[in-house]
Amino acid sequence: MVKKDASSAKLPVDQYRKQIGKQDYKKNKPALRATRLKAEAKRSAPGIRDTILVIMAVLVFLLGVYAFFYLNLSTELNLDTDLD
Repeated sequence: MVKKDASSAKLPVDQYRKQIGKQDYKKNKPALRATRLKAEAKRSAPGIRDTILVIMAVLVFLLGVYAFFYLNLSTELNLDTDLD
């Protein structure tokens, strides 16, 4: 028969493995944190990209409106000088 104390006692090998696992986790913790931060940065990057695209679209639209009025006014000014 096996004693209860003998079955509940951990083997030295199991204790050693547990200790190694704790040390490994402590070493990998900063690497895991860096990986998590990098993943969050990738998730937030499309928001920045969308914002830049919207700003660029507005600027292109304003440039188009400016070019339209500039060309219309410049042709009207040229016509006025030709009539004299």
